[in-house]
Amino acid sequence: MTKFSKIIYLSLALFAFLSSGFLFAFSEVPANMSSELVAEAALSTSEIQTVQTKLKRWGYYTGSVDGIYGPKTTSAVKSFQKKNGLTVDGIVGSKTAAALGMTLGTQTNNDLYLLAKCIHAEARGEPYVGQVAIGAVILNRVESPSFPNTIAGVIYQPYAFTAVSDGQINLEPNESAYNAARDALNGWDPTYGALYYYNPNTATSSWIWSRQIVVTIGKHNFAI
Repeated sequence: MTKFSKIIYLSLALFAFLSSGFLFAFSEVPANMSSELVAEAALSTSEIQTVQTKLKRWGYYTGSVDGIYGPKTTSAVKSFQKKNGLTVDGIVGSKTAAALGMTLGTQTNNDLYLLAKCIHAEARGEPYVGQVAIGAVILNRVESPSFPNTIAGVIYQPYAFTAVSDGQINLEPNESAYNAARDALNGWDPTYGALYYYNPNTATSSWIWSRQIVVTIGKHNFAI
């Protein structure tokens, strides 16, 4: 074998070796690929945000409501499953979803947008904390068995919000409304669990005056 032939042979052998290693590296599925990737693929961003919001309100989750099914969300789901006698796998399947009060596949991707629209329609001109408070009331209603269990259901419940009745809900939200919606989704509740709010200067319902006032923010009384 000539010197040139040896060089060609060794080059081809080296190329074959490196190629096999390259293919191996990218074809192997890591044994520790976490269930969170499976869970994330099965849930929409909005559904993950709903899971995070519920677990945050119940004290299982301390991260941001960002729609990312990461280690903190997985750990929180496992803690919830253990507490409720479910299979502890960190995956939000049908049984875990039911325990969370969710029906998989029914969440929309515009919860943030819709919440921001309602905040803008109901509370533009209010102090920022008052805008967050409106969002918190909507989310508190979602969690209450006395109201629909989705943001859209709460907002569009007949006669629930003046802004829906008079069409102001169709106004485009500003940046403040979006920020307030995010803060509410991240668990900030300046109302301490209120389910109702009203402006005492304009409210005409005698029933609303019977509710216990928790806090007053801006022009609104927040009540339970």
